[in-house]
Amino acid sequence: MSRLPLTTNHWGTYRVRTENGRAVGMEGFEHDPDPSPIGPGILDVQDGPTRITAPMVRQSWLEGGPGTATERRGVDPFVALSWEELEPLLATELKRVIETHGNNAIYAGSYGWASAGRFHHAPSQLKRFLNTIGGFTSSVFTYSFAAAEAMIPHVLGSFREFLNTTTSWDSIAGNTDLFVAFGGVPVKNGQIDSGGVGVHVQRSGLEKAKAAGTEFVNISPLRSDMLDEMGAEWLAARPNTDTAVLLGIAHTLLNENLHDRAFLDRYCEGFEPFRAYVTGATDGVAKDAEWAAEIAALDAQTIRDLARRMASGRTMISVAWSLTRQDHGEQAFWAAIAVAAMLGQIGLPGGGFGFGYSASNSIGGHYSQMPGGSLPQGEKGVADYIPVARISDLLLNPGQEFDFDGQRMTYPDIRLVWWAGGNPFHHHQDIGRMLRAWRRPETIVVNEWCWNAMAKHADIVLPCTTHLERSDISFSQRDPYIIAMEKVSEAPGLARDDHATFRGLARSLGVEEAFTEGREPEDWIRWIYDVTRQRVAEQGREMPGLDELRETGWHLNPPPDEPVVMMSAFRADPVANALKTPSGKIEIFCQTVADFGYDDCPGHPVWRAPIEWLGAVGRYPLHLISNQPTHKLHSQLDHGSVSRGGKRKGREPAILHPDDAAARGIAEGDIVRVFNDRGACLCTATLSDVIRPGVMQVSTGAWYDPAVPGDPDALCKHGNPNVLTPDRGTSRLGQGPTAHSCLVDVERFEGVPPAVTAFDPPEIIHRG
Repeated sequence: MSRLPLTTNHWGTYRVRTENGRAVGMEGFEHDPDPSPIGPGILDVQDGPTRITAPMVRQSWLEGGPGTATERRGVDPFVALSWEELEPLLATELKRVIETHGNNAIYAGSYGWASAGRFHHAPSQLKRFLNTIGGFTSSVFTYSFAAAEAMIPHVLGSFREFLNTTTSWDSIAGNTDLFVAFGGVPVKNGQIDSGGVGVHVQRSGLEKAKAAGTEFVNISPLRSDMLDEMGAEWLAARPNTDTAVLLGIAHTLLNENLHDRAFLDRYCEGFEPFRAYVTGATDGVAKDAEWAAEIAALDAQTIRDLARRMASGRTMISVAWSLTRQDHGEQAFWAAIAVAAMLGQIGLPGGGFGFGYSASNSIGGHYSQMPGGSLPQGEKGVADYIPVARISDLLLNPGQEFDFDGQRMTYPDIRLVWWAGGNPFHHHQDIGRMLRAWRRPETIVVNEWCWNAMAKHADIVLPCTTHLERSDISFSQRDPYIIAMEKVSEAPGLARDDHATFRGLARSLGVEEAFTEGREPEDWIRWIYDVTRQRVAEQGREMPGLDELRETGWHLNPPPDEPVVMMSAFRADPVANALKTPSGKIEIFCQTVADFGYDDCPGHPVWRAPIEWLGAVGRYPLHLISNQPTHKLHSQLDHGSVSRGGKRKGREPAILHPDDAAARGIAEGDIVRVFNDRGACLCTATLSDVIRPGVMQVSTGAWYDPAVPGDPDALCKHGNPNVLTPDRGTSRLGQGPTAHSCLVDVERFEGVPPAVTAFDPPEIIHRG
C-alpha cells in the first residue's frame, strides 16, 4: 500500500486520504505524539456554500465605480465575473489610484498568519506584486505581541532573537524548581505555530518538567490557563495587574536582600533608578507587597512568600504574549525581565525568563533554527507604514500625526486597501469603529477562499486556493521538520492560487516579467529550497535534495547537542557577547526610552493603571478576557466541524463565575447579551469556577455576524468579542492592541434570539 500524501497547516502535519480527487480524511503525522484535531476541520468546508469559486465584485462598486455606496459594504450582493473580465477592471483601478494619489494611497498591511507553504505565502505574493508597480503603505509588528516588539529591543537589543531561543523544556526539566507563569501556559494555544507544525511539544514539555519535580504557579484570572495535571498553585489576580505583582515581588527581593547584586552590576544597566521607583524614593509610594496586593486583589503574604520561593531555587518566569495586549502592555514584559535580573539566573539552565511558553508550539522547543529562504518581496517603493493595530486610526485620520517608538509620524491618505492572508474582522478591536473607518477607502480588495466577514465587506473578492489544492514545501524557523506538501485536490470553479492571481494582474499591467523573473511556481519552490539548503550547509548540516525530500515526504533537522538556554552566551561573556543595546547590557533603565518623554512609557518598568480594569469599575462591572480559542486558530475554520462542535447553541460560549451569573439571574446554557458602550454580542452562558469572580471570558474567532448588516452599531448575533474591545494603543511607544483592557456587563437575553447567519454566503448575481 502506497503512503498517503502529506500536507501541513498551522495546526500540524497530516496524512491525507483522497477519493475521486478530493480530500476525505486527515490523520496526524506519524511522528507527532499530540496531533491537533483542528486541522481536519477543513474537510467539510473545502466545498459548499461558503466556498468562493469565482471573482466577485460588489454590485454598487461595479455599477457606480470606486467609492460608490461604501456604506453598503456587507449589504450589497456580489456579481460573479470571469478572470478575463476582472483583471483589466482591477488593473484600471490600480492605475487610477497610483496616478491620482500615489502608491502610498494603497494599504496592504496584512501580515497574514504565515500561511503554510514557503512559496504560497499570501502576504509575500501580494507585497511582491505591489512592489513591482511602485509599492504601498505597509504595517509593522503583530497583534500577538506588538508592545513587546517595540519595547524589548530597547531592553535586550532584540525581541525576535530571544523569542526564537527561549530556554527549552529540556532545560527546564531537571533544572527548574519553580515555574512562575504570568498568564499561564495555555496548551490549547500550543496546538499551532506560524508556518506549520511537525511535532507538538508543549504538553510533553510540561509533563516532563512536572515529572522532574518542577512546581508551577499560575498567575491568571483563568485557572484553565494551566493543565490540571500540573497541580499548579492558582493566584487569581485581577486582569491587567501582572506588572504590579512583579513590582511587589521586586520590593520583597530588595527589602529582604534576596537580589543578586553581582549579576545586576555585571550584566545590567540602570538598576538604581528602578530601585528608587520600587522603594518609593522617587514618588513616595513604596511598591511593596501590600501595595501590589491591593491592586491585584491578592494576599500580601502570598506575594512575599512567592518572592522568597523564587529566590530560594532555580526559577523560570514566563510571561504570556497576552500580557502585551492590554493598556500599557509594554510594562509586564519589562518588569519580568527586571525581576529575573534581580534573581540573577538569566542564562542558567532552567532559569531566567521566557516569552510565552505554549503561546505557540515552538516556544521552548528543542530545535536548531532553520535559516529558511522565502519569496523575495522586492524593493520597497513607499516609506510610509503604520503600527499594525492602528488600522482604524489610519483610515479615519489621514494627515494626522501620531507617536510611535520615538518617532513622530503621519497617517497617509488611503484610497485602496488590499488584504491577502489575515482578517481584520477577527484581529481588530472595536469592530463598530472599524466599520466606520472601513467606509473611507474607495476600493477594498480581498484574496479569500471562503465567505467570512472580511470577504462580505469587500468590493472585489479574488477566490484563492487552500493548502490542500497546491504543492509547496513547508518549514518554520522554529520547527525541526521540513515537509513536502502535496496537492491532493483540485480547486473548485475559478479559484486560483495567489501567485496565479497576481501573475495575471501583472500581465495586465505590463510587469509580468518583473513579477515572475521568468520562473514558474515549480522553479520558485526549487529556488527557495535551494537557498535554504545552502544556508543550512553553511551551518554544517545537511538537507536532502528536493526530489529526495518529495520521495520521503519529510526531513528532520537534527536538534542541537545541548538543551537551549536563552542568553547563556551573554552570561558566559557579556563583553564578547554583548547585547545590541547602547550599553551592551540588559537595560532595566533605558535612557533612549526616557528621552522619548512619554508619560505612558517612561525609562524603566512602572505601574500605570489601565483605562479599563476592575480597580476602577464604573458602569460596567465585569472584566472581559477575549483569549485565543480552543477549537480554531484566530477565526480560521470557524465554519468547520471542529470549531462548530465547540460552540453552544450555535454561538460562542461565554464563561462566567457562578456567583456573577446568579446575581444576574443567568443559568447554564442561557443565551446572554454581553454589552458595553462600544457594542454588544450574543453568547451562550457557561458557568464555571475556573474563572475569577468579576471576570468573564469569550474567546475570539467567531465570525462577525451583525443583526443589521452594514450597521456599525448592530448586535453581533454570533459572539465576536471585538465588538466590545477598545481600539487604543498600548502606549505612544508600542501602539499595540489593548483588547484585554475591557469592561462589560451581561444579561439574560429575553425572547427568541435571532438566527446565526455568519456562515451564509451573500447574494450572488451570475450574469448571462
